[in-house]
Amino acid sequence: MKKENCYQHLNLLEREEISRGLVLRQSLRAVAKRLGRSTSTISREVNQRNNGRFGYRAFQAEKAAAKRYKNHYALKIKRIDQRTELKNYILRKLKLRWSPEQIAQNLKKEYPDDKTMNVSHETIYTYLYLLPKGELRKELLSYLRQKRAWRRTKRKNNIIGANRGKIPGMISIEERPKEVEDRIIPGHWEGDLIIGAKQQSALGSIVERTTRLVILVPLKARDALTIRRAFAREMKSLPKQVKRSLTYDQGSEMTEHKLFSKNTKIKVFFAHPGSPWERGTCENTNGLIRGFFPKSTDFNQIPRKTIKQTQGLLNARPRKVLSWRTPSEVFNELLH
Repeated sequence: MKKENCYQHLNLLEREEISRGLVLRQSLRAVAKRLGRSTSTISREVNQRNNGRFGYRAFQAEKAAAKRYKNHYALKIKRIDQRTELKNYILRKLKLRWSPEQIAQNLKKEYPDDKTMNVSHETIYTYLYLLPKGELRKELLSYLRQKRAWRRTKRKNNIIGANRGKIPGMISIEERPKEVEDRIIPGHWEGDLIIGAKQQSALGSIVERTTRLVILVPLKARDALTIRRAFAREMKSLPKQVKRSLTYDQGSEMTEHKLFSKNTKIKVFFAHPGSPWERGTCENTNGLIRGFFPKSTDFNQIPRKTIKQTQGLLNARPRKVLSWRTPSEVFNELLH
């Protein structure tokens, strides 16, 4: 059997191989080699049973292991359920769309000396997924960010990106200053559109590369004029020291980039076609935004107030990349 790169619990087939090897009086080393396991793993498995080497039975061992796993996870659930303050804290942050890892790290910051208020993010995930089926479980799991591939839709089906051509006067990302790539100096942004249901609406997203601060831009339409005015309106209010550049893809919605730069004093650079990694900060943030506004969302029906409330929630969430500080905290520190 092929040896795994990382440890996995023994399964029933492997336990049957162990049992067969012991009956044939093979050494634990020989059994381990055939299974691609360490000798200590096989030894530990056999010694967990009190029947001795020749009393080992695969089915009984599998049943005992399942019971151990069940008890282990039951303790994790019990640990949260029995601590009302901890449970309420977790539920409250989940409703704000915080991830279990963000919650666990913030608990360490807020309760550094209280072990009863400290749990790992694995424990939180286990608690959620092992809740009894029902509305509570369904609601809490809906707050989790789902693992998915890149957010971007296929451009051939995207009205905005359908007939992409070279944008007049565009400046390639290859000419962007090195300071942008290094994230040393703040004020360099990435932008994109998040498309709504049936491609009938959109929401603008602008993310600062250093602090991960996000600006959500409500849009009444998706033409270049509307988008240029909406993006400029949001960014003109920013302090001068954080208005340096904007990196965008080669979408026709940014054909008025020269006017945008003139009105905002922000230079626009264009990424290569089909290269979402060149705007990775924005792509990742769009995934977070989708947690609030799934693909079925009609942005024409979402009030500006709701959009801006979501922007506030995103900027108030601690981020691992920021050493568990929030984008708002880091951004405000840079302004003082």
